[in-house]
Amino acid sequence: MSVDPAFLGRREVATAEAMEQLGFRIGEQLEPGDLLILTGPLGAGKTTFTRGLAEGLGVRGPVQSPTFVIARTHPSLVGRAPLVHVDAYRLGSAAELDDLDLDLERSVVVIEWGRGMAEELADSWWDIELERPVGVTDADPSELDADAPRIVTIANERIS
Repeated sequence: MSVDPAFLGRREVATAEAMEQLGFRIGEQLEPGDLLILTGPLGAGKTTFTRGLAEGLGVRGPVQSPTFVIARTHPSLVGRAPLVHVDAYRLGSAAELDDLDLDLERSVVVIEWGRGMAEELADSWWDIELERPVGVTDADPSELDADAPRIVTIANERIS
């Protein structure tokens, strides 16, 4: 895993712009074979983080949630690894995720909603949990993308 260990731990990210910037700084460091598993409720910033990561990686956009297509590949514009962006929300098992035949060795793979399904795809991965504030945003779906602080926890996991 190629990302600087200084990114590990828990931090507050104040705005959507700051979330994209965090993704960008991590994306600059990623290499083929890197797997990132993103976890968090609707509106936590998973796709916003991935948008910044894609920019840092130098891939073709636009980066949008792949909810309905399940997986989308973004080729590199700068000779680096492509980004495979997966939304596992509609998948029922690790076997269904495996059936997607993702190019894990030559790509950077980001899997939203992948916790509990994606860990067996690689020997190590980045586990990134995003939390959004609770309260009004829980009752009003139009507020899910509100520019409010998020908590991001980043861990490097390995199969033991």
